[in-house]
This record gives sequence, C-alpha cells and structure tokens, in this order.
Amino acid sequence: MTVSAQVKQTLASLKGIHATLETFVSVEKIPTEKEILRHNMQKVAIVINDLEKRLGVLEFEEPQYKGF
Repeated sequence: MTVSAQVKQTLASLKGIHATLETFVSVEKIPTEKEILRHNMQKVAIVINDLEKRLGVLEFEEPQYKGF
C-alpha cells in the first residue's frame, strides 16, 4: 500500500469519526457532555483539514498518486 493510499484511508476514517461525533452531539442531552463532544469534533475537523492539505502537497509532489 502506497503512502498516498494510507493517507487517504486515514482521511476517510477521520471523516467517519467526525460524522459519528456529530451524531452523538445531536442526541446527547447533558450540556457538558455535548460540549465535550463538540470540542472533540472540532479537533478532528482541524486534523482532517491539515491532512487534506498534506494530501494536496503529496499529490503535487508525486503526481502519479493523484486520483487513487
């Protein structure tokens, strides 16, 4: 498995985690718990954004990985 494929797989997993946290936020009743989940959701979103930027750099530097 190439580095690009591993990064894309990790990115897909993180997006799934983000969606799961989003679901938990919507069903949580306790405000403090909801805030903790929302905070963690924001942290995951930051990591996703950083990883997407890194993937763009990787695809720019290694064009053969683009689109896989």
